[in-house]
Amino acid sequence: MDKIASFTIDHIKLQPGIYVSRKDYLGDEVITTFDLRMTSPNEEPVMNTAELHAIEHLAATFLRNHKEFGDKIIYWGPMGCRTGNYLLMHGDYESKDIVPLIVETFEFIRDFDGEIPGASARDCGNYLDMNLGMAKFLAKRYLEDVLYGIGEERLVYPE
Repeated sequence: MDKIASFTIDHIKLQPGIYVSRKDYLGDEVITTFDLRMTSPNEEPVMNTAELHAIEHLAATFLRNHKEFGDKIIYWGPMGCRTGNYLLMHGDYESKDIVPLIVETFEFIRDFDGEIPGASARDCGNYLDMNLGMAKFLAKRYLEDVLYGIGEERLVYPE
Protein backbone atom coordinates (compact mmCIF):
# COMPACT_ATOMS: atom_id res chain seq x y z
CA MET A 1 0.00 0.00 0.00
CA ASP A 2 1.18 3.54 -0.75
CA LYS A 3 1.71 6.00 2.09
CA ILE A 4 -0.95 8.65 2.31
CA ALA A 5 0.26 12.22 1.72
CA SER A 6 0.19 13.28 5.38
CA PHE A 7 2.60 10.45 6.30
CA THR A 8 5.18 11.75 3.82
CA ILE A 9 5.68 15.04 5.71
CA ASP A 10 8.90 15.11 7.75
CA HIS A 11 7.48 15.39 11.27
CA ILE A 12 10.98 15.87 12.68
CA LYS A 13 11.26 19.21 10.85
CA LEU A 14 7.57 20.17 11.19
CA GLN A 15 6.85 23.11 13.51
CA PRO A 16 3.55 24.67 14.61
CA GLY A 17 1.88 26.62 11.82
CA ILE A 18 -0.85 26.57 9.18
CA TYR A 19 -0.22 24.22 6.27
CA VAL A 20 -2.15 23.07 3.22
CA SER A 21 -2.28 19.33 3.76
CA ARG A 22 -4.05 18.46 0.51
CA LYS A 23 -6.48 19.59 -2.15
CA ASP A 24 -9.21 17.31 -3.40
CA TYR A 25 -11.05 17.94 -6.64
CA LEU A 26 -14.70 17.02 -7.08
CA GLY A 27 -15.39 17.97 -10.66
CA ASP A 28 -14.76 21.73 -10.80
CA GLU A 29 -14.97 22.09 -7.02
CA VAL A 30 -11.95 22.12 -4.69
CA ILE A 31 -11.81 21.05 -1.05
CA THR A 32 -8.71 22.37 0.75
CA THR A 33 -7.56 20.52 3.86
CA PHE A 34 -5.47 22.53 6.31
CA ASP A 35 -3.10 21.16 8.93
CA LEU A 36 -3.32 23.54 11.89
CA ARG A 37 -0.33 22.34 13.85
CA MET A 38 -0.38 23.65 17.42
CA THR A 39 2.51 21.73 18.98
CA SER A 40 5.86 20.56 17.70
CA PRO A 41 5.51 16.86 16.81
CA ASN A 42 7.70 14.48 18.80
CA GLU A 43 9.37 17.41 20.64
CA GLU A 44 6.80 18.60 23.14
CA PRO A 45 3.85 17.02 24.92
CA VAL A 46 0.71 16.48 22.90
CA MET A 47 -2.54 18.16 23.91
CA ASN A 48 -4.81 16.24 26.25
CA THR A 49 -8.18 15.18 24.91
CA ALA A 50 -10.13 17.48 27.25
CA GLU A 51 -8.63 20.71 25.93
CA LEU A 52 -8.57 19.46 22.36
CA HIS A 53 -12.25 18.54 22.67
CA ALA A 54 -13.10 22.03 24.00
CA ILE A 55 -11.12 23.62 21.14
CA GLU A 56 -13.04 21.44 18.68
CA HIS A 57 -16.46 22.53 19.98
CA LEU A 58 -15.52 26.21 20.13
CA ALA A 59 -13.71 26.38 16.78
CA ALA A 60 -16.35 24.41 14.88
CA THR A 61 -19.12 26.59 16.31
CA PHE A 62 -17.27 29.83 15.61
CA LEU A 63 -16.27 28.87 12.07
CA ARG A 64 -19.65 27.55 10.99
CA ASN A 65 -21.24 30.80 12.19
CA HIS A 66 -18.62 33.05 10.57
CA LYS A 67 -20.26 35.70 8.37
CA GLU A 68 -17.75 35.46 5.52
CA PHE A 69 -16.54 31.85 5.64
CA GLY A 70 -19.34 29.96 7.43
CA ASP A 71 -20.73 28.47 4.23
CA LYS A 72 -17.22 27.35 3.18
CA ILE A 73 -16.50 25.31 6.33
CA ILE A 74 -16.83 21.58 5.79
CA TYR A 75 -15.11 20.14 8.85
CA TRP A 76 -12.99 21.03 11.89
CA GLY A 77 -11.57 18.26 14.00
CA PRO A 78 -8.58 17.12 16.04
CA MET A 79 -5.69 15.09 14.68
CA GLY A 80 -5.34 11.63 16.13
CA CYS A 81 -1.78 12.45 17.22
CA ARG A 82 -3.18 15.37 19.27
CA THR A 83 -0.66 17.90 17.91
CA GLY A 84 -3.23 19.98 16.05
CA ASN A 85 -6.46 20.11 14.08
CA TYR A 86 -7.70 19.70 10.55
CA LEU A 87 -9.86 22.27 8.80
CA LEU A 88 -11.56 21.38 5.52
CA MET A 89 -12.89 24.25 3.42
CA HIS A 90 -14.78 24.44 0.17
CA GLY A 91 -12.55 26.41 -2.20
CA ASP A 92 -9.01 26.60 -3.51
CA TYR A 93 -7.00 28.25 -0.73
CA GLU A 94 -3.41 28.70 0.35
CA SER A 95 -2.34 28.92 3.99
CA LYS A 96 -1.83 32.70 3.87
CA ASP A 97 -5.45 33.12 2.73
CA ILE A 98 -6.86 31.90 6.04
CA VAL A 99 -4.42 33.40 8.57
CA PRO A 100 -6.87 36.17 9.57
CA LEU A 101 -9.67 33.61 9.95
CA ILE A 102 -7.54 31.35 12.15
CA VAL A 103 -6.41 34.33 14.25
CA GLU A 104 -10.08 35.28 14.76
CA THR A 105 -10.92 31.69 15.68
CA PHE A 106 -8.21 31.38 18.29
CA GLU A 107 -8.92 34.83 19.71
CA PHE A 108 -12.53 33.68 20.12
CA ILE A 109 -11.33 30.57 21.99
CA ARG A 110 -8.84 32.54 24.11
CA ASP A 111 -11.51 35.06 25.13
CA PHE A 112 -14.44 32.66 25.49
CA ASP A 113 -16.37 32.60 28.75
CA GLY A 114 -19.49 30.64 29.52
CA GLU A 115 -20.88 27.25 28.61
CA ILE A 116 -19.05 25.51 25.79
CA PRO A 117 -21.51 25.07 22.89
CA GLY A 118 -22.73 21.51 22.66
CA ALA A 119 -21.26 20.49 26.02
CA SER A 120 -24.24 18.56 27.31
CA ALA A 121 -25.21 14.90 27.46
CA ARG A 122 -27.91 15.54 24.86
CA ASP A 123 -25.54 17.22 22.36
CA CYS A 124 -22.21 15.37 22.78
CA GLY A 125 -21.10 11.79 23.29
CA ASN A 126 -18.40 12.70 25.82
CA TYR A 127 -19.43 16.11 27.12
CA LEU A 128 -17.62 15.76 30.47
CA ASP A 129 -14.21 15.48 28.78
CA MET A 130 -13.59 19.19 28.19
CA ASN A 131 -11.16 21.64 29.73
CA LEU A 132 -11.95 25.25 28.85
CA GLY A 133 -9.10 26.70 30.92
CA MET A 134 -6.46 24.70 29.08
CA ALA A 135 -8.16 25.32 25.74
CA LYS A 136 -7.88 29.06 26.38
CA PHE A 137 -4.25 28.69 27.47
CA LEU A 138 -3.35 26.74 24.31
CA ALA A 139 -5.23 29.20 22.09
CA LYS A 140 -3.28 32.10 23.64
CA ARG A 141 0.00 30.25 23.18
CA TYR A 142 -0.78 29.44 19.52
CA LEU A 143 -1.69 33.07 18.86
CA GLU A 144 1.40 34.52 20.54
CA ASP A 145 3.99 31.94 19.49
CA VAL A 146 2.76 31.15 15.98
CA LEU A 147 -0.11 33.12 14.48
CA TYR A 148 0.76 36.72 15.30
CA GLY A 149 3.48 37.57 12.79
CA ILE A 150 3.48 34.13 11.13
CA GLY A 151 6.13 33.79 8.43
CA GLU A 152 6.40 31.74 5.26
CA GLU A 153 8.36 29.01 7.09
CA ARG A 154 5.20 28.24 9.10
CA LEU A 155 2.86 28.37 6.10
CA VAL A 156 4.54 25.80 3.81
CA TYR A 157 5.53 22.28 4.82
CA PRO A 158 9.27 21.80 5.33
CA GLU A 159 11.17 19.93 2.62
